[in-house]
Amino acid sequence: MGMTMTQKILAAAAGLDEVQAGQLIEAKLDLVLGNDITSPVAIHEIEKLKNDTVFDKDKIALVMDHFIPNKDIKSAEHCKCVREFAKKHDITNYFDVGEMGIEHALLPEKGLTVAGDVVIGADSHTCTYGALGAFSTGVGSTDMAAGMATGKAWFKVPSAIRFHLTGKPSKWVSGKDVILHIIGMIGVDGALYKSMEFVGDGVAALSMDDRFTIANMAIEAGGKNGIFPVDEKAEAYMKEHSTKSWRVFEADEDAVYDAEYTIDLGALRPTIAFPHLPENTKTIDEIADEVKIDQAVIGSCTNGRIEDLRTAAAVLAGRKVKKGVRCIIIPATQAVYLQAMEEGLLKTFIEAGAVVSTPTCGPCLGGYMGILAEGERCISTTNRNFVGRMGHVKSEVYLASPAVAAASAVTGKISAPEELGL
Repeated sequence: MGMTMTQKILAAAAGLDEVQAGQLIEAKLDLVLGNDITSPVAIHEIEKLKNDTVFDKDKIALVMDHFIPNKDIKSAEHCKCVREFAKKHDITNYFDVGEMGIEHALLPEKGLTVAGDVVIGADSHTCTYGALGAFSTGVGSTDMAAGMATGKAWFKVPSAIRFHLTGKPSKWVSGKDVILHIIGMIGVDGALYKSMEFVGDGVAALSMDDRFTIANMAIEAGGKNGIFPVDEKAEAYMKEHSTKSWRVFEADEDAVYDAEYTIDLGALRPTIAFPHLPENTKTIDEIADEVKIDQAVIGSCTNGRIEDLRTAAAVLAGRKVKKGVRCIIIPATQAVYLQAMEEGLLKTFIEAGAVVSTPTCGPCLGGYMGILAEGERCISTTNRNFVGRMGHVKSEVYLASPAVAAASAVTGKISAPEELGL
């Protein structure tokens, strides 16, 4: 029986010739990730071990990104805990104020994740790195602790769903619209503990930023991971960013999939997820009643990369954020922030009446930098819109692409760029 792309990566990491869906394996890890919220729990577990050490100081990444710069005493204590641990163990890849970024944008940018890697992270959106052809998945803090100590992790080998992408997306349709369409189609548990594998000629029409966005939200469909084939674009990205070598794995022709779907990218329209689940999607054309907003957030590990900011700037250029609407823009990393500044994007945002934040996860999880009050609505390029996700339990979050979020900030209601004549 043939193996899927994910199964081949896991077999190699486990030192096995082959694996099957449902099989329990122990695999070697290429990277273990934690952030300022999840790492302290893992650190406290490691400190309970008799041999209080890490397996490889170069294969651990600790990224301060959720409440950085610290918003209160508790977040400061969390970061202090991680900072002291990183110093004690001489962790190579420790990222704090001035160096940090949102972890799932920062790690590929720093070249720490490449094709063929097995990566675990104590954050559910660790599945982002599948855009590069890696197996990456989120775990709990105790599993992170075990990974940091041993360099290994247990996995149940996932079965897979294959998505055939065809055609090319139209001008204002992006990776965010693709993944929201898929989640709307299969549901938030449609890929429960399965590998979401994306193939087809349409992959070539997607930028790397599009692919990071799609892989990032595999977890919103219940997926264990999302993964793309390694093509010229992926290899070019890794050559630019990484000094690590990588391994390319391809699915066998006779690999078995639980389900297969074909998606014509050219037929997709800007898509919005209504409260309170990512599966509650409508295209811009299906919204019958006006949906007024109080806030727009453009950023996060899903949509804070340079391409996202360029799209937002193209919509906001020469326009003003509607009075009464708060537009918050968050570059995902320091490098993205600097590039946006050099390209003049920050000037465009500020002239439009938006604010620009230092890199942070802040508003996405209802942490800070954009908390919602009772009854307020936010259109956001983040990845979750659960009850109370960004603030008050009676607030509402609508998920959308940077293009739609920016256009909505101008009109004060959920809108597509076409409504601005773009």
